[in-house]
Amino acid sequence: MERLTAHDRVAASRSEYRATVLRRLKRDKWMYVLLAPGVLYFLVFKYVPMWGILLAFQNYQPFTGFWRSEWVGFEHFRLFFGNPDFFMLLRNTLILSLYNLIFFFPAPIVLALLLNEVRLALFKRTVQTLIYVPHFISMVIVASISYVFLTTEGGFVNELLQQYTGRKIDFLTSPDWFRPMIVLQTIWKECGWGTIIFLAALASVDVEQYEAAIVDGANRWRQLWHITLPSIRSTIIILLILRMGDILENGFEQIYLMSNALNRQVAEVFDTYVYTVGITQGAFSYSTAVGLFKSTVGVILVLGSNWLAKKFGQTGIY
Repeated sequence: MERLTAHDRVAASRSEYRATVLRRLKRDKWMYVLLAPGVLYFLVFKYVPMWGILLAFQNYQPFTGFWRSEWVGFEHFRLFFGNPDFFMLLRNTLILSLYNLIFFFPAPIVLALLLNEVRLALFKRTVQTLIYVPHFISMVIVASISYVFLTTEGGFVNELLQQYTGRKIDFLTSPDWFRPMIVLQTIWKECGWGTIIFLAALASVDVEQYEAAIVDGANRWRQLWHITLPSIRSTIIILLILRMGDILENGFEQIYLMSNALNRQVAEVFDTYVYTVGITQGAFSYSTAVGLFKSTVGVILVLGSNWLAKKFGQTGIY
């Protein structure tokens, strides 16, 4: 029998591989049809727009177009980092993100643990439905509700304060109350929705572990500490890693609606700054550079957090 050369073996291997791929495509064609809308969504709305980051390195002018605008390299980044407002924006953004990380991130976990202890199914479903509803309410409505409750002119909270303490607090314009107000709004709106993932993780905990713990004399607190929390630890860590990627993202709509001239020194963050310079002032390239800076920091924090998690033997996102 004539021996095949190395070139013939490689060609035969490639031909066999192509035939295998074609057979799999034909076999799973309907699965790929179902996959197509999701792939197209990410291609059209996520990957194709990434070409827009090139604006950060151009002096983009709409009348000259994307390809004929002048290239300026890192000039916009130099202007941004040298801007006197940079450290003010960084401080406001990080403080607000730290507040959300300390107070908002654990809130869904605590609420999910409390719901997990409820044994009356009807009551549990009712509570779950009620706490899910705020997630579907527009932030404009949330801001309007906050105004109705907190305004000094007939606001419900200030009317109670006036009745019991004899004074009113200007929550809506006070810089000292802006951050607590934003965090409380976020907790009220998103805390219930955030419990979905944790309740799903709690549902997968082996019941036999609790039964064994009861036999050993463990009370509810011991079961919570030694069984429940370790069982959902990987979920908590993964969500915390993803949360670190949004450390410079505070949400434009909420901040914009609740900020005003009197609390601007603590309310101005990167999200509102990008809107101000990019949309109202038309500095498209400069605002793109700011957005690219935020995204770069987010990627670095996600990768760093994932590395730390893996280093300490925990589950990462990859």
